[in-house]
Amino acid sequence: MNRFTKTDKIYVAGHRGLVGSAIVRNLREKGYENILCRTHQELDLMDQHKVRVFMEAERPAAVILAAARVGGINANNTRPAEFFYDNMQIQCNVIHSSHLIGVKKLLFLGSTCIYPRMAPQPIPEDALLTGPLEETNEAYAIAKIAGLEMCKFYKQQYGDDFISCMPTNLYGPHDNYDLQESHVMPAMIRKFHEAKVQGRKSVELWGTGTPLREFLYVDDMADACVFLLENYHGEQHVNIGTGKEVSIKVLAETVKKAVGFEGTVEWNRDMPDGTPRKLTNVDMLHGLGWSHKIELEEGVALAYRWFRENVDSARLQNE
Repeated sequence: MNRFTKTDKIYVAGHRGLVGSAIVRNLREKGYENILCRTHQELDLMDQHKVRVFMEAERPAAVILAAARVGGINANNTRPAEFFYDNMQIQCNVIHSSHLIGVKKLLFLGSTCIYPRMAPQPIPEDALLTGPLEETNEAYAIAKIAGLEMCKFYKQQYGDDFISCMPTNLYGPHDNYDLQESHVMPAMIRKFHEAKVQGRKSVELWGTGTPLREFLYVDDMADACVFLLENYHGEQHVNIGTGKEVSIKVLAETVKKAVGFEGTVEWNRDMPDGTPRKLTNVDMLHGLGWSHKIELEEGVALAYRWFRENVDSARLQNE
């Protein structure tokens, strides 16, 4: 296997987002000296020619593909064509260019939304393509499935060391707090924080609070990604998660406590819940020798501290 070293150039696509920024932090902590990053303004990953020119000029030894068009239920449900097209363009351009220049290793990050809506719980890696997807994020899921299958096919046909991982629901520093775009955790943090600051007596949250979800602090996710980059060469994609789940209602109480909001929660049952349950089976990752370190209560407190300290620069569009 043609391995890369800590002095080799590593390109992290999507380095300013929740996932990419955590991976850059982890790489630096582990002594990687030559991390290559580009903003969207510097390199539009949807432009095939520009991606090809960039990759040929820089010739990174390893690539971590964390760039993606992401969002919560509302964003996925109202702009499916955009989520499908943008993600297909980004991953096809980066993966194919990585093949053409002969990178030593590529890690593609997907999402556990790739699994069927009614997948067996906890969800094993081989549940992929065994049933219908959740309709509210179907376009994003299909695009991500195409990406991980692309890595598998390039490994099969060309022998490229391209691997994929499927992180569960993530949260932490540099998350998206735009209420029209964000996932459940940052949306709750923002809503409870603003209600506390404004002295409101209640906060409205979507759905019934009954769905079960798994949450992984993003720095744990980054550590798992770098672990896989260094140690895994298999064709099978790998779930990254905690193997633990909580209800959205319990999550709300955890965030409410961390923020210090003393009012009540009102559940808007006219809004969708999404998938009823989504817990990953992480036996494969544990078998490889990695497990998470940060539990939910600690992670929520860390995430809220970052938000409070960075509220002026956090992503807060759609006020």
